[in-house]
Amino acid sequence: MRTPNWPLLAEPFPASDIEWRPLTVSRKTGKGLAAAYLTARAVAQRLDDVFGPGGWKNEYRDAPGGGILCRIYFRDDDGDWIWREDGADRTDVEPTKGGLSAAFKRAGAALGIGRYLYEIPQQWVEVDEYGKFKTEPRIPARFLPPAASLREAPERLARDERSSGDGAPTAPPRRPAPKHPYAP
Repeated sequence: MRTPNWPLLAEPFPASDIEWRPLTVSRKTGKGLAAAYLTARAVAQRLDDVFGPGGWKNEYRDAPGGGILCRIYFRDDDGDWIWREDGADRTDVEPTKGGLSAAFKRAGAALGIGRYLYEIPQQWVEVDEYGKFKTEPRIPARFLPPAASLREAPERLARDERSSGDGAPTAPPRRPAPKHPYAP
């Protein structure tokens, strides 16, 4: 039996795949505590990239207390299905869709997909009157794939991670974009 390619499942996502929501908002400071997350589409794409579109599947069932459980299956070399599972509560907005999506993303995290996002340092970011971030939170370079940190988000690199030694930031080196690591 083959085990999945755990390093490919757990590889960091480009900044464009990471979204943010405020965990809490301080009316006193006008800032929100930023939490990074992936969309269900990004998780599904990672599963497609690693296992192929026919190499995985998912199923849902009711969880105790009214929540939703999602089980993600993938095939081993013998064609047998192996699985990981997690669940979530139904959400306040679009309860069924939100619960399905949250359970799917949590089952993906059980496979290692996006789990590193929990390690991004907490940061308070200014929010508007609707609780939306006025500027996008920063993602330290160590949480981005090397090519993405240079190609997609050089402005997000921490000053000390792009320093020329005298404290002044330097521009990231230019190099051609590499082929996507999961491309056939």
